[in-house]
Amino acid sequence: MTQWEYLTAPLIVHSTKAILDNFGEEGWELVQVVPGPGGNGLVAYLKRPRQG
Repeated sequence: MTQWEYLTAPLIVHSTKAILDNFGEEGWELVQVVPGPGGNGLVAYLKRPRQG
């Protein structure tokens, strides 16, 4: 069974693509984007298979 590790990261609206591209290069898969605390900004939830 695949073991996963997870990451939450704030997203800067004017740099969203660049930020997500960087995480993708590190093997992270975007799961969901939600409003940040208090409705400020965005937060990305990502996952990738756990290494050993």
